Amino acid sequence: MSSPFTLVLTGQSLIHHDLRQVHDEGFAAIKALIRQADIAFTNFETTVFGRYGGWPMKGSFFGCSPPVVLDALKDVGFNALALSNNHAFDLGPPGVLSTLEEVAQREFLYAGIGDDAAHARRPGMKTFGRRRVALVAMDAGPGPATMYAADATDRRPARPGVNGLDVSRRFEVDPTVFASLTGIQEMFQSSRMERANYAQPHDPPELRSPNEIDFYGTIFCRSSNNSRRILVDEASLQGQLSAIRRAAAEGAFVIAYLHHHHWEPNWREVPVWVQSLARACVDAGAGVFVSHGAPVLQPVEIYRGAPIFFGLGNFLFHLNAGEVVWSAPDVWKSMVATCSFDANARLQSIDFLPIVIGGERMLSAENYHERIVPAPASQKLGAKMIEDLAARSRSHGVSIAVEAANEMTGGCFRAEGSL
Repeated sequence: MSSPFTLVLTGQSLIHHDLRQVHDEGFAAIKALIRQADIAFTNFETTVFGRYGGWPMKGSFFGCSPPVVLDALKDVGFNALALSNNHAFDLGPPGVLSTLEEVAQREFLYAGIGDDAAHARRPGMKTFGRRRVALVAMDAGPGPATMYAADATDRRPARPGVNGLDVSRRFEVDPTVFASLTGIQEMFQSSRMERANYAQPHDPPELRSPNEIDFYGTIFCRSSNNSRRILVDEASLQGQLSAIRRAAAEGAFVIAYLHHHHWEPNWREVPVWVQSLARACVDAGAGVFVSHGAPVLQPVEIYRGAPIFFGLGNFLFHLNAGEVVWSAPDVWKSMVATCSFDANARLQSIDFLPIVIGGERMLSAENYHERIVPAPASQKLGAKMIEDLAARSRSHGVSIAVEAANEMTGGCFRAEGSL
């Protein structure tokens, strides 16, 4: 019979430095918390420059890391990694192959990339104690079609890449806006031949309705209201849900993971399509759903007894000197969530530890590239952070309250909901 277990989840780990030589009392306290968990999960927000080499596949926001960063994550206490994200293909297929090799050598539970689509979709499986755990990790972009893994055909070899959840962006606009867009294309004498010259693999299909327009790669639909929607491809969704169902049917506790950059204008809020996806994953058998992408904290939900973390922000966020685009203070504040489950994998509690990357004294400085490790927030700041998270999680049926506090951790905060 299985035993009770704890699962620690953190924000994403965009890591480029070896942390094992960092001596910091606050970081040591965080590592102690992570190391006590049976399962400790983060998103590995980079790609490994290893034996297979590779080359940069994009200009700005490029990132790769030496294999030693995986040893650093192991030292922190992590034993489960999602690999599906917008940096996983930064070195192309060689980076994917190197990452797969290095994480396997270190015996992480991992999922989200593969040497072809079937491999990338496959759940990672590992036993922790007497608990079988599965990880299904996907990425919804936006990203070029070439970053996603593809199976071989009679005429094409397989492509290593990321496990993709296919989604499309659709804008609904009123007749006035629709006419304006049509007029712009007419003014520039846009034609099917011109659009074909600039075509990309992920462009929308040829449209036949007079109420739709392909405006240089983005679909606009004539409507009575102005709105933006993300549409999840049903066949792609069912492929991901099938992987979850199979793993759950085999008796595994399933962690479902999504990475995406289809953020709301207020990136602290949850897109409706993500909430629907999270619930679908739980309905399929996931014991927990976690998402990253927007580098800020998003609300928490508990659905059918399963915790849903719509966004835990950043745990590690290593930048280059001069990268000031990430100056917003919310980028540097996050939570470590500890979920306690009973022997039947039923959620008993969620405890939060508020953290600040680089420590509170750096929040007002412009030394973003020097913020290497997180530290626990002070009691005062931690209380403010949890109050903010609680206010935004309330509409999702979750209440979060302060249970205890001390000078080192700044507080232990417990989430309660419909367990």
